[in-house]
Amino acid sequence: MPDRDDLGMAWRVPPSRYLEGRPAEFKVGAPSSVYVTMADGCRLAVDVILPDGDSTRRWPTVLILTPYVRRFELAPGATAVESSPNTCRYRDLFVPRGYALVVVDARGTGASFGTRDSFRSPRERDDYRVIADWIVRQPWSDGVIGATGISYLGAACDFLASTGHRAVKAIAPLFAVWDTWADNYYPGGMLIKRLALVYDELMLALDHDRRDLRARFSYFADPALLGPMPVDEDRDGSLAREAVKGHLANFRMPDFITEFKCRDDALPYDANFTSASFSPYNYLDRIPKDVAVYAVSGWMDGAGYANGALSRFLSLPNPERRLLLGPWDHGARVNASPWRARQEPEFPVLGEVLRFFDQHLAGRDTGLADEDPVHYFVMHAEQWRAARNWPPLPGSRRLYIAPRRELVDALPVSSTREAHRTDAAAGSGSQTRYERIAGIDATAYYNDWPEREAKLPSFTTLPLGELLEIAGHPVVSLWLASSEPDAAVFAYLSEVEADGAVRYVTEGVLRAVHRAEAPCPANYRTSWPWRTFARKDMKPMPLGVPQLLRFALLPVAWRFARGSRVRLSIAGADADHFVQTPHGRPPLLEVVSGGEQASLLDLPTA
Repeated sequence: MPDRDDLGMAWRVPPSRYLEGRPAEFKVGAPSSVYVTMADGCRLAVDVILPDGDSTRRWPTVLILTPYVRRFELAPGATAVESSPNTCRYRDLFVPRGYALVVVDARGTGASFGTRDSFRSPRERDDYRVIADWIVRQPWSDGVIGATGISYLGAACDFLASTGHRAVKAIAPLFAVWDTWADNYYPGGMLIKRLALVYDELMLALDHDRRDLRARFSYFADPALLGPMPVDEDRDGSLAREAVKGHLANFRMPDFITEFKCRDDALPYDANFTSASFSPYNYLDRIPKDVAVYAVSGWMDGAGYANGALSRFLSLPNPERRLLLGPWDHGARVNASPWRARQEPEFPVLGEVLRFFDQHLAGRDTGLADEDPVHYFVMHAEQWRAARNWPPLPGSRRLYIAPRRELVDALPVSSTREAHRTDAAAGSGSQTRYERIAGIDATAYYNDWPEREAKLPSFTTLPLGELLEIAGHPVVSLWLASSEPDAAVFAYLSEVEADGAVRYVTEGVLRAVHRAEAPCPANYRTSWPWRTFARKDMKPMPLGVPQLLRFALLPVAWRFARGSRVRLSIAGADADHFVQTPHGRPPLLEVVSGGEQASLLDLPTA
């Protein structure tokens, strides 16, 4: 089944129908480019693309802020090659429909000068206000700005809005974190080891103009893509080359991100700089309440980007905020549903963003106000649902771990203990939710899951007597004993269909020393268990003594079929993605369940 928006009757006007009624009216004008000078004298490269190239009219602006090269210079004769592989989708949708598009090379990237001192540096946030000031001074600007973009570009939207600039009226962060530490690099307090390494390689390729490295990344691999495009005034490219030379001093991600082993760790040379400094949630109180916000993510969106979209929706007090969650991976490059009709999504994500911008930037009556603020796709049902709030389902179904490795509805009379020696070499494979966020192609998600899951200790229900639809965060409460003072605990949810097929549903992870829970703060609202991940709250596991580890699996909407069984699996390692914990000492993990120490799974359902 496809992810088409006419499946499920969730919209009064589906995004695809709205887009059909909003045909292109203008041609995409040729880009012009300039350097804009920041408050500290640093010059940023900026592209401007206008409908019909008409600078005599005034247009609302869509702003794209990217570290991934706004535009490449092309090899002679390569006229058929796309020079803006990272941003062309925004150009081709918005400009023909009456929006100016402004694309900026972030400080220390592309043809911009300066160096990057951090991932998503606070200095970039300061730059965005200067860029907004520059836009509204231009003769083609009508004084209204919106911003969108995927991943880094999406979180940049939050940073832009948090400048409080009066022209910023709407942002659509797509597949973007709210907490860089927990949503991206350290989910559950566990470092994703390959992510930092691969991201570093990508940024070396782009920031240092290393075309040998760039060939390893499909998005930028075309040999016709040369270096970053010089701005118009830089006719011989000497300024762009000078800018790239300055990028050699940029931070290196493996060195940088490991400075923050706990969420509250500070840089040793700057006590005020923690992971909050490069996370959108830290700036929530500076986002004006009249900014409209549309958060978009997918059920297979990396290590926690869907959490980011949900926390953004739950935390912001802005009356006009919306949420869209589809069956997609990072950036909606792939429909990750096992029942998909084709690999590429059919849902027009940017068409929905267009409607949102038409309403809040262009002043069109789009009917958006008549739509529910929340839309989500239910996998296996292969339908869209609409809701007024999140979580959309008010109830919960509790399943207890019981003897004979069962999951049962009633608290079992007898207790059980299941021991498992961690296999430090075990992993979840190379077609998982973690590849795409590192720029690695993944298309057949968890296609080898049955073989991998079969090696894990698992707890399974009897066949379901009726359909079971969940939407939200499954939460596990595990009474766990460990032979070591620390452990990595992975929990996997699967559907075992009536014919024996095993389907990956979702997963969660927690580092045992971070098991202490805490109330979520006002700028970081959740509907699932929250923890500080602070160094002061770390607690080693007492050897062999059961401790409660309560944590959420990543959110999902899924329908378990009648006759299927629900399965919970536990592991102590994912060597394909996460650091070994503890180092060289694979623990014996024992799940205890019974009486006051009942281990269980709570499923969010009606």
